[in-house]
Amino acid sequence: MSEHEEFWDARYSESTRIWSGEPNTMLVTEVEGMVPGRALDLGCGEGGDVVWLARRGWRVTGVDVSRVALERAGEHAKEAGVADLVDLQWHQLGESFPEGEFDLVSAAYLHSTVEMSREAILRAAAAAVAPGGVLLVLGHSGWATWQHTPPHDVHLPSPQEVYDSLGLAEGEWVLERSGEFERSQNSPDGEPGTRTDNVLRVRRLAA
Repeated sequence: MSEHEEFWDARYSESTRIWSGEPNTMLVTEVEGMVPGRALDLGCGEGGDVVWLARRGWRVTGVDVSRVALERAGEHAKEAGVADLVDLQWHQLGESFPEGEFDLVSAAYLHSTVEMSREAILRAAAAAVAPGGVLLVLGHSGWATWQHTPPHDVHLPSPQEVYDSLGLAEGEWVLERSGEFERSQNSPDGEPGTRTDNVLRVRRLAA
C-alpha cells in the first residue's frame, strides 16, 4: 500500500462519513445545462459529485486512491438508484489513469498533504477530454477564515497557475472561466467561516 493510499484510507476511516454527500456547488453551477455524456470525476471521494452527475443522465467514471471512499461512493450510487450509470475505479493518479475520452473531466479540490504530482495529473486530465468537452478544475485559494495558522505547508495555486501548468496546445482550447469565489465553511467544531476557492474551466475545440 502506498503512502498516499494509506493516508486517505485512514482519513476516511476516521468516521462513517467525511463529506456532506452533496455535490460541490461550483460543479453544479458550471455543469448544469450541459448535455449529459461521459464524465470523469478525479478524486471522487464518497461520491457526492458522481451521484449528482448520474442523476442527470451522465455516465460517470469516479476515481479515487482510497478503497474506503470508493466503497462508500458505490453505496451512495446504489441508494440513489444510479449504480448502472456509475463506474468506480481505483487509481493511484500519477501512476495510472482511466482509459478513454470524456465530455467532462472534473478535478475538484485535488489537494493532498502527501506529495502528489498534481500538475502531471491535471495534464493527463486535459488529455482525456474529448473534442468539444470540458475540463473543470476547482481548488482552494487559501485557508478557511477560522484556520488562523495554515495547517499544512501545501501550495494552493491560482487558476492562472493551473492554466499555465496545463501546457494546452494553442488554437485547440478556449478558456471559458478563470476566477475566485467565496463559500461558507464551518470548522470541525461548528465555528462558522468562509473560504475563498477558485475555478478554471476550459473547453477543447471540436475537431
